[in-house]
Amino acid sequence: MLAKRIIPCLDIKDGTTVKGVHFVDFRDAGDPVELGSRYSEEGADELVFLDITASYEGRKTFVDLVKRVAAAINIPFTVGGGVNEIADVERLLNAGADKVSINSSALRRPQLISEIAQNFGSQVCVVAIDAKEEDDSWICYLNGGRIRTDKDLFSWAKEAQELGAGEILFTSMSHDGVKQGYPNKALANLSSSLSIPIIASGGAGEMSHFKDAFTLGMADAALAASVFHFGEIKIGDLKSYLKKEGIIIR
Repeated sequence: MLAKRIIPCLDIKDGTTVKGVHFVDFRDAGDPVELGSRYSEEGADELVFLDITASYEGRKTFVDLVKRVAAAINIPFTVGGGVNEIADVERLLNAGADKVSINSSALRRPQLISEIAQNFGSQVCVVAIDAKEEDDSWICYLNGGRIRTDKDLFSWAKEAQELGAGEILFTSMSHDGVKQGYPNKALANLSSSLSIPIIASGGAGEMSHFKDAFTLGMADAALAASVFHFGEIKIGDLKSYLKKEGIIIR
């Protein structure tokens, strides 16, 4: 079994870190450079930086802020938001990102996944999927959860893998910010149907939720924001807990 990863996420809006519930009602969570530096020191395995309004506002990610965060950390760094073409990927990699996350742009033009994989390698391409549970299915949304598509989570994730995605970052809009646990049934379905790593996102409220994402959901990594930003869970404590629970952790 590969070691599981713990990934704090910086949701960036207007240059500051924010956290919402169900993708709305955002509150300030602090300076992204300070938070990134702290997580790097505390033993996070990776850091994700998502410029959450870039696609909606039709602009590029704040590259200068990406550079400042990259300079403050020494762990793998994934950046997303407003990535629409190869030039955007190049710009972010040059600013210090190790991987790029694409979401709305991939749904609109799936070929972008292949272009990134061919130019930089699959490991650089993280396909983020924001999906909401509706009746008995999971529907994908774009533009930061604002626009419903006709795509189903599982078929889209499979297509993304076939096009060259290196990882899937699945955020449950239904679980986002409510701290009741990750969508483990959907995660297990994804994990068993795909061969690339799955990052669980949306729902962390306590340490046992991370354990469940790894055991019940079979996720390869668990991403969280508010529990880390507001000091509810310390990364070192979380890793100690998971090791005691028999989970192989980095």
